[in-house]
Amino acid sequence: MAEERLATRTPFPASAESQKPRLKKAQEFPILEKQNWLIHLHYIRKDYEACKAVIKEQLQETQGLCEYAIYVQALIFRLEGNIQESLELFQTCAVLSPQCADNLKQVARSLFLLGKHKAAIEVYNEAAKLNQTDWEICHNLGVCYIYLKQFKKAQEQLHNALHLNRHDLTYIMLGKIHLLEGDLDKAIEIYKKAVEFSPENTELLTTLGLLYLQLGIYQKAFEHLGNALTYDPTNYKAILAAGSMMQTHGDFDVALTKYRVVACAVPESPPLWNNIGMCFFGKKKYVAAISCLKRANYLAPFDWKILYNLGLVHLTMQQYASAFHFLSAAINFQPKMGELYMLLAVALTNLEDPENAKRAYAEAVRLDKCNPLVNLNYAVLLYNQGEKQGALAQYQEMEKKVHLLQDSSSLEFDAEMVDMAQKLGAALQVGEALVWTKPVKDTKSKHRTTSTSKAASLQQPLGSNQALGQAMSSAAAYGKLPSGAGGTSHLTKPPSLPLEPQPTVEAHPNEASAQIREK
Repeated sequence: MAEERLATRTPFPASAESQKPRLKKAQEFPILEKQNWLIHLHYIRKDYEACKAVIKEQLQETQGLCEYAIYVQALIFRLEGNIQESLELFQTCAVLSPQCADNLKQVARSLFLLGKHKAAIEVYNEAAKLNQTDWEICHNLGVCYIYLKQFKKAQEQLHNALHLNRHDLTYIMLGKIHLLEGDLDKAIEIYKKAVEFSPENTELLTTLGLLYLQLGIYQKAFEHLGNALTYDPTNYKAILAAGSMMQTHGDFDVALTKYRVVACAVPESPPLWNNIGMCFFGKKKYVAAISCLKRANYLAPFDWKILYNLGLVHLTMQQYASAFHFLSAAINFQPKMGELYMLLAVALTNLEDPENAKRAYAEAVRLDKCNPLVNLNYAVLLYNQGEKQGALAQYQEMEKKVHLLQDSSSLEFDAEMVDMAQKLGAALQVGEALVWTKPVKDTKSKHRTTSTSKAASLQQPLGSNQALGQAMSSAAAYGKLPSGAGGTSHLTKPPSLPLEPQPTVEAHPNEASAQIREK
């Protein structure tokens, strides 16, 4: 029975799926970018060793054809300082993808870092043909032209960058061009536009405040520096600038309080120690002043402003040989400043070398067309040497300068300087038997009176208006142009801010200048 049941069962047809032939698996091809995500992950985590290991493996698998791996390898080389190697790798990326503007931008960037600015400009121009709406290309072209001192082309490119996309950095570089050209008014206009665009940028606020400070517009300077400190209370550049304003107006204790805050942020700042030293000088603490200035000189041995101040302090302390040493060094770095030659002549006079003192005074008169102190001290020396005609000529020249200064601004001159000028005038007109009888007995002490008068006029304002020095020093990497120290001096050139070695930026140098007291 069981066998019959099995025989009568009807067979079921096989399923259609089982009858279909199986599809063959597609052949696998190597994917060039399969580990790009891992390379990117290691790179943004700054795990460069692991990143380089993955890159090596990826390049072996792809026989060196993975563009992204080569690109990241080049970025790592640049970060490590191997600029030439990074340039070669970026050039390889440009060959693999010739229509990619980013690769050309990186090639140009490496050329820029190697100092090949003309070659960088050529590559940036090629990149601009591929992407005409990239503001970075125009900005970087402007920076390259700045290094070639082609300021007109630089301005044109930076304006193009601002037309495409406004950025703080472009405003900063454009402002620096005007400062390098000595056009302070245009620079201020640019920075004002930049502050309107980015009102919370403390760097822009600080720079604008420093420019107003150099022009002597203290209210606006204080306003912008105050705004910078409102957004960033630890902004050492703004604090240092505010301290220098207080120092210029004789508030040495308040200025020193500000400088203590800055010392915590930048303890190795040469302008900071220069300012602290001149605060002590204003308080007549000369040993402390020399100590701080020596520290500033150790940190910045080629800064003529610090050498100037050291010479001034030593001259005030009647240490004439030391003063001669520092003033001579300052003249080597700043040979076009008449006041340095005047101070050198005072030191030489007290070192009993009248012939060289006359030469120094003659050079000071040739270079400085504004400062009456130069002519007054020279006239005193000539009078003491018996050269009355020369003394009279210098006295008359001094009077001309005084009248010009009085016409141009409401100045009140130092009392000792006025007294010395009156005595000299009386002696030249009436004879040498009048008020000059006592000074003539001792030529050295007579001239020392004049040098003391001069030094007294120098005491108050010699703090450098920092910000414009390593607030514009990152400056320090390039040649600084002199900037005016705050106060009443009419002897300084228009300031200029230093250009940063890279398109990211900034600092400002300070100047210690002889000053005529103002009320």
